[in-house]
Amino acid sequence: MTEQPKIVISEIDMERLERLLESLPAQDAGRLALEAELSRAEVRPSADMPANVVTMNSEVRFTVSSSAEEFRLRLVYPKDAQGKGDTLSILAPVGSALLGLAQGDEMDWPCPGGNSTRVRIEEVIYQPERSGDFHR
Repeated sequence: MTEQPKIVISEIDMERLERLLESLPAQDAGRLALEAELSRAEVRPSADMPANVVTMNSEVRFTVSSSAEEFRLRLVYPKDAQGKGDTLSILAPVGSALLGLAQGDEMDWPCPGGNSTRVRIEEVIYQPERSGDFHR
């Protein structure tokens, strides 16, 4: 088993995510995955977040390691997830795994059929904290 990378989360995101967790059933799969991620996070004041870290409502550009294909997604709360394919809910397993990672980090991305592919975070295009937007 490979060691998971260190993650950093803002105080505001932690507070909001804890409220979200309280609203979910105890055995909800999304809740359990998110709780596991939050338990290993370093929490920092929102104004002190590194600019290259994925926070809630960040827009991220990825590349697929095997093909160099690029795609972009915004990490959002469940109420903001849209079916258009440009958002990713924090309660999706890959959404909770993305939170707190930094530009240059890699992660496994689930594919149809149970396989996965390796993706790399190439750029955090937009991060609310970097833009001074602490009330998103």
